[in-house]
Amino acid sequence: MRRLIKKYGDLKISEDAAEEMRRAVGRAASAIAEAAVDNALSEGRRTVLERDIKAAVAKQREGIEV
Repeated sequence: MRRLIKKYGDLKISEDAAEEMRRAVGRAASAIAEAAVDNALSEGRRTVLERDIKAAVAKQREGIEV
């Protein structure tokens, strides 16, 4: 996570900041996975496809507040 943050500025990153970034990424990934699975199941499929992930990411972007 530190490398990811450093890509956007050469700043020091506290351990607490890096840990919070890990938690935030984990929460976002879980929400995307859940929405993708829901989409696949609603279409009667047992396979999550790329389009399910893309739709889930688009749905997440609509709700993102920084």
